[in-house]
Amino acid sequence: MSAATQALGEEGERVAARWLRRRGWRVIAWRFRSGRRDIDLIAEQGGTIAFVEVKTRRRDRFGGPVGAVGWRKQRELSRAAAVWMDRHGRPDATYRFDVIGVIMAGERVRLCHVENAFSPALRA
Repeated sequence: MSAATQALGEEGERVAARWLRRRGWRVIAWRFRSGRRDIDLIAEQGGTIAFVEVKTRRRDRFGGPVGAVGWRKQRELSRAAAVWMDRHGRPDATYRFDVIGVIMAGERVRLCHVENAFSPALRA
């Protein structure tokens, strides 16, 4: 991954975290890692914990950023989330997987938040 691509992704994560906080979410983890797997943001609001994958693009061609979270990525997110829940989970919380797509075209920023975007991937 190039430095420019990584910087764009980090900026998208900052935009997504700020957007969530403005809507009452508390970001409790940023880039949680479990081996090679990672979760961009883990946020909490009112007993719900969302594992959030952030996809950032300069344009929305080729299906946009939200469509880039295929079954393999879902499987990796599910596995990383299981590790996080083993370490930090609460039995009274509700868990879900969200995807936030950020399009950063110059000064213009668009964001699409898909709540409960997928169920845990069960493929081997």
